[in-house]
Amino acid sequence: MNFSRLPLLSGAFGIILTGCANLAPEYIQPSAPVASTWPTTQVDEAEAISVNELGWKEFYGDERLRQLIELALNNNRSLRQSALAVESARAQFQIARADTLPTVDAAGSNTALRSDGNTTHTYSATLGISAFELDFFGRLNNLRDQALETYLSNEETLRSMRITLVAEVATAYFTLAADQLLLRLAESTLESQQKSLDLTLKTFDIGTASGLDVATAQTSVDTARADIAIYRTQVAQDLNALTLLVGQPIEPALVAADSGDTITDPLAPLITAVAPLAEIPSELLQRRPDVLAAERTLRAAHADIGAARAARFPSISLTTSVGTSSSQLSELFGGGTGLWSFIPSVSVPIFDGGSGEATVRVAEVGREVALAEYEYTIQTAFQEVSDALSERSNMQELLAARQSLLEANEKIYRLTEASYRKGLESSLSVLTAQRSFNDAQQNMIAARLAEASNWVTLYRVMGGGWHP
Repeated sequence: MNFSRLPLLSGAFGIILTGCANLAPEYIQPSAPVASTWPTTQVDEAEAISVNELGWKEFYGDERLRQLIELALNNNRSLRQSALAVESARAQFQIARADTLPTVDAAGSNTALRSDGNTTHTYSATLGISAFELDFFGRLNNLRDQALETYLSNEETLRSMRITLVAEVATAYFTLAADQLLLRLAESTLESQQKSLDLTLKTFDIGTASGLDVATAQTSVDTARADIAIYRTQVAQDLNALTLLVGQPIEPALVAADSGDTITDPLAPLITAVAPLAEIPSELLQRRPDVLAAERTLRAAHADIGAARAARFPSISLTTSVGTSSSQLSELFGGGTGLWSFIPSVSVPIFDGGSGEATVRVAEVGREVALAEYEYTIQTAFQEVSDALSERSNMQELLAARQSLLEANEKIYRLTEASYRKGLESSLSVLTAQRSFNDAQQNMIAARLAEASNWVTLYRVMGGGWHP
């Protein structure tokens, strides 16, 4: 093929590679519209989490929980949908990036013409660029940047969903464990109350217990039976919720209730390592994936403005080709006749009824909306962390109070029961003390569940839980 005309293509590429104007406004990261620090009364620096150094596999010490989280990250259908959305955004970016580069096509043809009984053939081969826009004003580059920022925003959103999913699995796991403890407590209570009822019936038969004593004992048994039915339902529903998060049936061994004392057994390991938090909230919060996603959206809005502004300027397109033609196929790339074409075109907007200006205004308003969303995302994040720290600062006092109430109610129950056996207290007093003790046990389990959930929430809102 005769490439003697290739300097035309080289010149075109030279024009393309020259600098072009960028009409997008300069992006400056907005300042965080929140306080510089969290209230010091809410922060226990000895317990603050270093999210950069602690991944979820280190944070959660229970091996069964780790396995459930791993299964959820691999099988959760909602997360899979978001991952596919990221793939779509990536493809859109690749399309936008391709638009900034010329498309080079090769073509070949054979033309047969018959005249006066003679048939002549013309063979040709060409290499060219068709209607390629020279991006002097940065429209295509800004569209590419917008697609890139959208893709990166979706990436951050996916990371945020992974963090949320990890936290949801942990919370569901702790909730299931707490309800299993409550079920075991109800079953233990039923067993002891059934023995008490049997004993009361025997003493009633010999005339040493009254009908009131029997009715009181029966009330305790029926209350425990009702609690068992309630907690069995809750355990089944907890397992269903956890199965939905995991995305597949769960092996029973991963959710089997632990044996041991109902009250002293921990719900689950909370954390295995902590480190002081030495950063101000604005720096910390701006690493949260939802905040990063909002900032990427804001950057994309800046690029939209540049594309809208550039659309109001002249558009220059280039169609060019070089090639060769010959009446003999064997001579096409040897002694063929060279041919070339160079067809630049210019489109200049003259009157559009204000459409171009309105398009720019729409893009500018879109930037203001994105800015407001970015600032609101930071404010929401700040509130979430503040709420979690507020709860954390009072958690030890809550646990201490619940533990003290538990011990006091247990003592009252034991003493009342002993007095009843000596005939010094009524069966109603024993029932009241037993119910108070049972309530204190349930409240202690609820307090430990609140502590576990608070750690999960604090870890999540500080941006921890997923390291790509």
